[in-house]
Amino acid sequence: MAWNYTYEELLKKVRTQLPTNVFAASERFEVPKVKGGLQGNHTIINNFKVISDYLRRDGAHLIKFLSGELATQAKIESGRADFTGKFRSEEINKKIDDYVNIFVKCSECKKPDTKLVKEDRLMNMQCMACGSKRPVRNLK
Repeated sequence: MAWNYTYEELLKKVRTQLPTNVFAASERFEVPKVKGGLQGNHTIINNFKVISDYLRRDGAHLIKFLSGELATQAKIESGRADFTGKFRSEEINKKIDDYVNIFVKCSECKKPDTKLVKEDRLMNMQCMACGSKRPVRNLK
């Protein structure tokens, strides 16, 4: 039995059998925005645990990055982050986006399916999607 299909015809046939959401242009990875407010001279992020869980990163690592970038002290209490000082949510969201670009998204395929692996004294980010591996800076 001989098949008389061209490669393009086979691709079209397969594409019609796939769900339409496979070809949607929307980004599947959208970091939750900061929810919180000011309490005196402190900025509280109420959904800090939700954000760190979504990023699949340890909250201590994320808060260490944010406190360094915002040049302030911070601590985690009951899933909330408490920063000394007054910060706008836009400013914190921008810093979280910076964190995502440095420590979460793969530099090769741009997917967030990565994990941080410590080897000797070096921290590496390994992509589960494409298999690439690159060193990332250690937070002090």
